[in-house]
Amino acid sequence: MARRSARLLVALGTCTLLLALADAASASNVATGLQGEGRDLQVPTWLYLFTGGAAVGASALLAMFVTDRRLVDRLHRGSYRLSVRSSPIRRLRLGTGVLAVALLGLVVYTSMTGPRLANANLAVLVVFVGGRAGLVMVAYLLANPWPAVNPWRTIARVLPSGLHEYPERLGVWPAVCGLLVFIWLEVVSPVNTDPETLAVAVLVYSVYTLAGAVVFSPGAWFTYGDPVAVLFRFFGTVAPIRRTAEGFEFGLPGARLRETGPVEGLDGVAFVLLLVWELTYSAFVVTPPGITTVEALVGVGVPPLAVYLGLLLAGYALFLGSYWLATRYAKRVAETYVTAEHLAIRFAPPLLAIAAGYHLAHYFTFFVSLSPSLVLTLASPLSPPLPPLTLVLPSWFGLLDVAFILVGHLLAIWSAHAVSFDVFPSRLQAIRSQYPFVAVMVVYTMTSLWLVSMPTAEAAFVN
Repeated sequence: MARRSARLLVALGTCTLLLALADAASASNVATGLQGEGRDLQVPTWLYLFTGGAAVGASALLAMFVTDRRLVDRLHRGSYRLSVRSSPIRRLRLGTGVLAVALLGLVVYTSMTGPRLANANLAVLVVFVGGRAGLVMVAYLLANPWPAVNPWRTIARVLPSGLHEYPERLGVWPAVCGLLVFIWLEVVSPVNTDPETLAVAVLVYSVYTLAGAVVFSPGAWFTYGDPVAVLFRFFGTVAPIRRTAEGFEFGLPGARLRETGPVEGLDGVAFVLLLVWELTYSAFVVTPPGITTVEALVGVGVPPLAVYLGLLLAGYALFLGSYWLATRYAKRVAETYVTAEHLAIRFAPPLLAIAAGYHLAHYFTFFVSLSPSLVLTLASPLSPPLPPLTLVLPSWFGLLDVAFILVGHLLAIWSAHAVSFDVFPSRLQAIRSQYPFVAVMVVYTMTSLWLVSMPTAEAAFVN
């Protein structure tokens, strides 16, 4: 057993070394308007992808050697709790909420009256650099900040609400549909480059989400219906810190992925898979294969808006289908009476680590390079410095994308391993049940590494 583990460790180390030799390009996220220049790999692409998949597969085999349930429990349940009186927290949340409402008003105002240059406009920088990139990173790296800074929830507190009870059967399906619309609009509209378009989007979203809070209640709507709040709530499951009734709880990153967390049904599974798919989609449509696909479909007469919507839905359906197929196969190889639906719900939270790794790979360089512009524009929102200050980062930053993707997948594999020992009493059943999910994760890894290895360009026929 020890000799076999040593061999696997050597294999994993070799894979990691080969990945370090690959000078991978940073994949752009079309949602932020980030465009990067591709760089050639120093090793063949097939070897680069194979080593990435092998690293994940070898890590899964290593995790399967850990069959001591007490050790797994200590890693996931050992945490430090800090008791804090609720009154200071309520006052702090009220203060941050008021500031967030003021910032929301400033965003709308500067999007209509500020500079037309996106990198110098406060609204674009706050929404995409501060929110879409920075605040979401805080959600899975530290703790979910959205309940404290959500300006729409602060506004909803002073509005009449609770006209109807939120239907339990809806779950987070409204958030799934809302996020699909957001992803599509980020691709087909200049919302990230034209401040006036962003102003319209912010106002429409404000009316929509406040209406949801009024019709139902702020508590129900921002827990299940609002796509932005649900996104933060799901990503917050990966974070090492969480808010409790008594104060705060500290643990290892991803420790709560062993629990069902926010995934209460198949609707939660659908939202998790959408978080994994959305950044894959955003990267695909700005790479040569994606651009070629779009141009080919438009060339035969399909409208560009329909092409992008079709690719979004088709890829999402493929992700849903592959996960459901893995779930059915896990039930078969584990020889269990546990339903496939229950397995799908239990094994979905670990995928949030993959989504977090994807997000960090797509947004970290973007956030670091534009953070000086954000800070200077916040200091002088009505007369920002021109030209905007952007950091020029060294080429080795591209390697961080690979590292973030791999770390996310490795954390997901360990979390799925822990889940399997919760679901199955037999160690053999627990190990066998992981095979299909590991196969899916290896495919996800190789797809992501393939995308970050390619040059990027403007999406075709839009903006």
